[in-house]
Amino acid sequence: MEYQFAVVSTRSTKYYAAQVVEHLKKFPSFSTLSEDIDHTGSLEVDRFADGEMEVTVSTSLRGKNVFLFTSCARNEAGISVEEAKIELYHTIDALKRAQANSIFVFEPFISCSRSDRTIRRSSVGLWVHLKTLTSLGTDHILTYQLHSDKSKSMLDPTVAYLEDIPVLTLLKRRLCDVYINNIENLEKVVRPTWAFCSVDAGGEKLARRFANAFVAPLVVAHKQRDYSRANTIESINILSAEPLEGKVLWIIDDMIDTAGSVESLILALEKHKPAEINVAAVHALFSDPALERLSRLSRQGLLNRIIVTDTVLCPDKVPAELPKLEVVPSVELSARIIGTLVTEQPLGKILETFSAERYLKSPRLL
Repeated sequence: MEYQFAVVSTRSTKYYAAQVVEHLKKFPSFSTLSEDIDHTGSLEVDRFADGEMEVTVSTSLRGKNVFLFTSCARNEAGISVEEAKIELYHTIDALKRAQANSIFVFEPFISCSRSDRTIRRSSVGLWVHLKTLTSLGTDHILTYQLHSDKSKSMLDPTVAYLEDIPVLTLLKRRLCDVYINNIENLEKVVRPTWAFCSVDAGGEKLARRFANAFVAPLVVAHKQRDYSRANTIESINILSAEPLEGKVLWIIDDMIDTAGSVESLILALEKHKPAEINVAAVHALFSDPALERLSRLSRQGLLNRIIVTDTVLCPDKVPAELPKLEVVPSVELSARIIGTLVTEQPLGKILETFSAERYLKSPRLL
């Protein structure tokens, strides 16, 4: 069967997209199509003297289903948020003019996802972004772990479809592969001594998914914010059904931005005398002064390790400042998603609820 699809990339994600292509080549159905699917270098960006931009497609993509990888957050090309967005919008227009059959925008982290509140007299950044993508001709938007479920309702599914992949599964597998290893440890160590903590009341759902996956206790942190100032917290109340003393705690969140919430929570949890405190989050934004805060907590012995994914590029200085940071790759998952969509298979297997017990009992290649 012949599959008419191509993988392209804006300047911000060329290396990421190239890794996805390498994983796609391992699919038996696509092993002979390497030249046909790899178009990660086919986009050319030109700038006029006055600063305006133009994107050109340097190869034929007529009739192909195009998967466009992009990032408007911190990226490998060092492009600003504003420039990355303009390049993305120009690229979609260029792909439409190149007569692509359909356009799948694969944005692992949508940088404006937190701008989702419909407050009078303020813009809603996520709505503006999605509206622009669809009005230019995007057919399908793929992303990892949106900031809120309500965000999915911003897009009319009759115009374009938004697929929010729960990439937290990658973090759960990491815990199983590296820190649990077998059923015995899950039953005798994890369930009695671990607990999963939300970063706030709104993040309870994410932490509960971890607690359910490992059948371990749930801790909910209820923080009181000062909404007159951004990233400001007044107080935190810890809600737990059992004592936290001697527990291994895992704070679960969808992203780490300035790390203000994480810092305040760790200081509040430390009063309960846990054995150690760890953080697991999907998107590592690490906006200033995140590294300073996390590094200080680590040096003080309050923060043990941090596990994140590669949806946002980590700065080069991170390994030196956070030696216990672990970055879990998502490129193989991205390849699986593309392979599933291209072969018109259901995404149910990828989206199914994760169970640590079932995963540890299943045969795995070490």
